[in-house]
Amino acid sequence: MHSSKTDMGVRRFGAVNWLGTWTLARREVLRFLNVWSQTIMGPLVNAGLFLLIFTIAIGPTRGDVMGVPFMVFLAPGIMTMTVIQNAFANTSSSIASAKVGGNIVDTLMPPLSALELLVGYIAGAVARGMIVAVVITAGAMWFIGMPMEHPLWALVFVLLGSILMGALGMVAAVFANKFDQLSAISNFLITPLAFLSGTFYSIEALPPVLQTFSHWNPFFYIIDGVRYGTIGVSDSSPLLGLGVVSLWSLIVLAVVWNWLRTGYRMKA
Repeated sequence: MHSSKTDMGVRRFGAVNWLGTWTLARREVLRFLNVWSQTIMGPLVNAGLFLLIFTIAIGPTRGDVMGVPFMVFLAPGIMTMTVIQNAFANTSSSIASAKVGGNIVDTLMPPLSALELLVGYIAGAVARGMIVAVVITAGAMWFIGMPMEHPLWALVFVLLGSILMGALGMVAAVFANKFDQLSAISNFLITPLAFLSGTFYSIEALPPVLQTFSHWNPFFYIIDGVRYGTIGVSDSSPLLGLGVVSLWSLIVLAVVWNWLRTGYRMKA
């Protein structure tokens, strides 16, 4: 699809179209910032409601989990789950809207390679995920005293989680030709995997079969890694989680890059 552009202008001599990539990334960021009350404040309110509901439902009867109060244990899981959902939504809704609206050609026609398109879209997902993470983390530290034992680990897993989920959002949008198909993928795949990944509990409390399932779920390692970065304890080794999430990210990014390169299902 981009072969005719590859030998022209900025493609000459293998140059990178930095301006085009930056423009696409900027568009993706402005796209969610223009509706910040939905894309940033909405997740903050939802995360606060989760914590409030659990506080009311469980109250002081729930003992410590992993050596910390239950609400402190819960906060990084809810924050990461929210990051996952928003990073996925950013790329999936952008591409799906363009496909359904018939203006995806406006993105495909400029002299952008598959890699540059991928970087532009993922940049938007990462920006949205990171902003949501910062806002919710600040709120959790302020209201419930959530610690930050290993901030670098937390940052790495939020970043990798946003990249992986942004890529998965692109996968979903490539396959979805209608918004209800995209909603089905989100409701029946992404949300269950996020909820069943240790968001609200330690997987040590699960039966052996479900523990095995959790260890095959990459979302578990994202949430567990962020939890290690915040409260300093986790269900699995953060190094193992780093390897698993990095591997999954590379695989999904490679698949999406190939689809962008060939134009696979990019038009509704």
